[in-house]
Amino acid sequence: MKYVVPFIALGLAGCAAPAQEAPYTTTPVAEKDAGGFECNAEAAQYAVGEKASAELATQLMQKTGSQTLRWMPPRTAATMDFRADRLNIAYDDAMIITRISCG
Repeated sequence: MKYVVPFIALGLAGCAAPAQEAPYTTTPVAEKDAGGFECNAEAAQYAVGEKASAELATQLMQKTGSQTLRWMPPRTAATMDFRADRLNIAYDDAMIITRISCG
């Protein structure tokens, strides 16, 4: 009976809707000064409502001064750890950006 639970979980995993892959970017952002990186989300708010893409993410990272990027797909949990250099971009099922924040 102890093996039934894993098989049920595997069966249910096949029923989940396929998630769209986030448009990752690997373009590094230059450090502003010796004090390090700090994200400024205000500079990126113009992109809320735009279609998420790697190119837009690179622009947003440069405008906000962030060093790292975290895509936040719909219905996905995220850790609550705070990073001053991280840009968070949340998007919906249509890949439209719904929220931009730092942390």
